[in-house]
Amino acid sequence: METQKIFAIEPYLSLDDALCEQRMMAAKAKLGNRVVILGHHYQRDEVFKHADYTGDSLKLSRQAAQSGAEYIVFCGVHFMAEVADILSASHQTAILPDVTAGCSMADMADLNKVEQAWKELSDVVNVEETVTPVTYINSAANLKAFCGRQGGIVCTSSNARQVLEWAFRQREKVLFFPDQHLGRNTGYRMGIPLEQMVVWNFDYPHGGLSQQQIKSAKMLLWDGYCSVHQLFRPEHIEQFRTKYPAGKVISHPEASFEVCQKSDEIGSTERIIQVVHASPPGTRWLVGTELNLVNRLARQCEAEGKWVHFMAPTVCMCSTMYRIDPQHLLWTLENLVAGHVVNPIKVPPQDVTEAKLALERMLKVSA
Repeated sequence: METQKIFAIEPYLSLDDALCEQRMMAAKAKLGNRVVILGHHYQRDEVFKHADYTGDSLKLSRQAAQSGAEYIVFCGVHFMAEVADILSASHQTAILPDVTAGCSMADMADLNKVEQAWKELSDVVNVEETVTPVTYINSAANLKAFCGRQGGIVCTSSNARQVLEWAFRQREKVLFFPDQHLGRNTGYRMGIPLEQMVVWNFDYPHGGLSQQQIKSAKMLLWDGYCSVHQLFRPEHIEQFRTKYPAGKVISHPEASFEVCQKSDEIGSTERIIQVVHASPPGTRWLVGTELNLVNRLARQCEAEGKWVHFMAPTVCMCSTMYRIDPQHLLWTLENLVAGHVVNPIKVPPQDVTEAKLALERMLKVSA
C-alpha cells in the first residue's frame, strides 16, 4: 500500500455527519478485516452505528483481541483503549480517535496518589499481609499494573462481588479505587456494614482517617466518583414512583448508595439492557445511567410495548465519551487507508506485564 501524506484533523471538523457516513463506509470497505471498530454503550448513535462490536469496555477489548484485526479503533475513552492494547496480540494496534476522550473518574486516582496512600497505610497496618488493592476497570493502566505487582486485582461493575470475595480471601481489608460508590454498593450487598467502609480522601494525610478507623475498616474506599452517575438523586426516584406507582427502577452501581437503595434492580450497562429487554410488555422503567444508552434503550423498547425514562431531569451524558464524533472516526479511518496510524495507544511493556496479571486474576475469578 502506497503511503500518502498524513491527513490533518482540522479539515474534517467542519464536515457534516451525512458526508462522514458515506466516506466512513468507503474507508471501511477498503480496510476490510484489517480494522475492527468498537463502540461502547455510551457512544452517541452516529458513531455507535458504525461499530463492528458493541458492549462494555472489557467485553469489547476481548472481542477485539479475538478478531485478529490489525487495527482496533476504540470508540470509547482512554482507559478502554489501554485495556484493548494490554489484551491484544503484538501485531495489533489500539487506536483512540480522539486522545482527549478521557474519564473524569479514572483521573481521580493516579499512580502517585495511590502509591502515597499505600505508603501511608503501611504506617498503620502491614499492607502486604492485610490489604488487597482492587481497581475498577475504569482506571489507568499503571494502576492496574500497581494491583498486579501488589497481589491485587481488577473488577468491572458486573463482577465486582466475585472480585471482592476473592480479595477478602487473600487479605482481610480492601483498598478500592477509584469509584467509592461501586465499592460501597457492592460491599453493602455482601453484608459489610456501612461503618466498616470508610472513604480515603487523598487530599489529607492518611486519607483523613484515624488509625482506629483504618484498623477497624474492611473497605477503604477511594474518594472518587462518576460525574454522570453522581447527578442521579433519590428524589428523582420518588417523583417517578409518585407518578407511576407500578414502575420499576434500575440503576448502575456507580450511582450513590441512596439511589441504589431505592432502586428495584442494580446492574452494569449490560445487565441494565438485559433486564429491561427481558421485562414483559407494559413495563415502565426509570433508568439511572448515561443518556445515550438510555435513549437507545427507550427506542428499542418502544416497539416491545415498554416505556423507558431517563432518571435525571437534566441532560447528563459522558462528556469525554462524547468527544468521539463521526469526524474524528472518519479522520482515523482515512489515515489508515493512507497507511498512517493516528493516535495509537501503547502501554509501556512493564505495565502491560503487571496489568495483565491483575486482569488475568479477574478473568479467572469471574469465569
